[in-house]
Amino acid sequence: MTLEEFSAGEQKTERMDKVGDALEEVLSKALSQRTITVGVYEAAKLLNVDPDNVVLCLLAADEDDDRDVALQIHFTLIQAFCCENDINILRVSNPGRLAELLLLETDAGPAATEGAEQPPDLHCVLVTNPHSSQWKDPALSQLICFCRESRYMDQWVPVINLPER
Repeated sequence: MTLEEFSAGEQKTERMDKVGDALEEVLSKALSQRTITVGVYEAAKLLNVDPDNVVLCLLAADEDDDRDVALQIHFTLIQAFCCENDINILRVSNPGRLAELLLLETDAGPAATEGAEQPPDLHCVLVTNPHSSQWKDPALSQLICFCRESRYMDQWVPVINLPER
């Protein structure tokens, strides 16, 4: 490996870390503003009635989920719909970290760990835009820029790895 290749790889890693940090910030704000929809079925319902308000779609799957044909069909349909409606899409490769971010913010009490309830479906997460002021959010702008740049490189659904904390 040459020094130039090492430097390029280092820059890419640093850029992905910044995008991961921006995603964490967007999710945190969306949770506090209650502008987040979780679950494949719930996302499909929202996309059907109000696609113009959706600013970001996250699809989360691990290696086991990659073998789930039904889930992959859902992902394909959601991706196609998002592309048709100019909704930015990101694929999250570590759904466990996404679950930590979403569940710790919403309900980290003892009832969440009892296991009596079915865990929420975190395979699809939508972030909606409640006010035009959110467009001025630097973290959201960074994610939108990243998605746009990825599309220019023919990577329609870029994969991001949320940083572990």
